[in-house]
Amino acid sequence: MGLLSHKVEREEIKSGDHIYTWRAVFTYSHHGIFVGGSKVVHFTPDRYQNQNAEASDNSDLVKETSCPTFPDCGFRQPKSGVVLTCLDCFLGNGSPYLFEYGVTPSAFIAKVRGGTCTTAQPDPPEYVIHRAMYLLQNGFGNYNVFENNCEDFALYCKTGLLLIDKVGVGRSGQASSVIGAPLAALLSSPLKLLMPSPVGVATVTAGMYCMSRYATDIGVRTDVIKVAVEDLAVNLGWNESAEEEIPDEGSSTALITL
Repeated sequence: MGLLSHKVEREEIKSGDHIYTWRAVFTYSHHGIFVGGSKVVHFTPDRYQNQNAEASDNSDLVKETSCPTFPDCGFRQPKSGVVLTCLDCFLGNGSPYLFEYGVTPSAFIAKVRGGTCTTAQPDPPEYVIHRAMYLLQNGFGNYNVFENNCEDFALYCKTGLLLIDKVGVGRSGQASSVIGAPLAALLSSPLKLLMPSPVGVATVTAGMYCMSRYATDIGVRTDVIKVAVEDLAVNLGWNESAEEEIPDEGSSTALITL
């Protein structure tokens, strides 16, 4: 386990793994669930929210990319941010990294970047894949970079844990890092009067940053509950009626081959 992240080879990836890849020279990472068959289910901003209703009604799934290898690569339900792509398209020009679960508190705090591991324990792969495929058909609500992003999606698929409080930062360690860094600097700034040494101030700031990340980790938070994927939309109020979440038996699942 490296201080930045855990790089793996493609052949090491297993069904049900939470993987991610770095974008824009390690500026941020994109997360997804490997469901087997060189396919990844992941959550992205809905590029088709403004698509007219007529175009949506003419297709069960919206195709996002043109992949020469897999004909169903890039499919998603209309007005949904959950998408199925092949591993190559998910990675782009990046490399695969494995998100680690069940790490010790000391290992978590030692990580330089957030969004690479959690102290929470994962569920068996079959549960993870079921959640990912169910959400591919039914959606994961509206994308929000701080409250409901790709890492939040993958974390839910792996653990089934959902925040009770819908206000504030989500489960994403990446978002916690963005918020935690300036917060740590702000909290440590008064200590400059007591610590004239720049090294001392930097040490305190780094410590506060790490502790702020740890405090928001789903493995130690007390404001999370286990929610079945079939009840997810009802718990979050995404739909007014639970009946709308029940997919038809003849739905577009047939188009997806793993």
